[in-house]
Amino acid sequence: MNAILWEILEQNLTVAEKEWLQEKDATRPMELMTAFVAAPRYLSKQIVQPDVSHALELAQQLPGFSVMGWSLVRLSRVWLLTCLDTTDREAYVRHLETLFDTAEMNELVALYSALPLLAYPEQWLFRATEAVRSNMGVVFDALALQNPYPARYFTDLAWNQLVLKTIFNDKPIHLIVGLDERANEKLARTLSDFAHERWAAGRSVAPEVWRLVSKFLDEALLEDIKYLFNSGSQHDREAAALTCFQAEYPPAHALLAKYPELEKSVQHKKLSWADLEFNDLNTYVSKP
Repeated sequence: MNAILWEILEQNLTVAEKEWLQEKDATRPMELMTAFVAAPRYLSKQIVQPDVSHALELAQQLPGFSVMGWSLVRLSRVWLLTCLDTTDREAYVRHLETLFDTAEMNELVALYSALPLLAYPEQWLFRATEAVRSNMGVVFDALALQNPYPARYFTDLAWNQLVLKTIFNDKPIHLIVGLDERANEKLARTLSDFAHERWAAGRSVAPEVWRLVSKFLDEALLEDIKYLFNSGSQHDREAAALTCFQAEYPPAHALLAKYPELEKSVQHKKLSWADLEFNDLNTYVSKP
């Protein structure tokens, strides 16, 4: 991963920026840590756009991980962290804990972005679960979106908190790595309660959240899906159709059959959850 990140950096660095990074001695942790903090003074604020081959290579090495849209400083900081010597666990952990303890917001973004690349992954679990409660949106995003770490190491409780906060804050849940694989009944029930609160207040729910319910449909949850079918929103009706189609609950299939046009769209793969993925949800506003 260190080599792939460097190749992406090389395509985006000026000669002077490249020389500055290459001067850092990987055998001297304090020098790398100092460079981590000083990076904005020596590197531009440009946004990195990896080419297709590097994006695919990253995805193969670490499914779900992406640097698309990162700043050059953020990518450089993460690369510097991958240069730290991992052989002495105590020293390695001490250096990173120092960075966490003293980090400002953008430094925290880089640290949480780097979690899936750090050695001794269980060591950072407390830090990661604490970040779920962060009131700094960009820090939360660095942990929650396009980051494989939570799906691999979070308990169901911590995982559900992360997903729910993503939904509450109107962020795109499809960018959560492992979203479908980590779906669980407790989360489905909580989402149903959340939807009822929103509906009672005259507000809507992002349609893509219902993908987390389909595996757990029963008589009670099916009432929510009926509500969606009767919604004035086409997106809600499409979400209902997809939820029923993917369910293993026979009454859900019988319900879907009552809406033949939607049923055909799903069966013929003309409709999928990808059609309901929005980067700017803006769902939780009062209906006119």
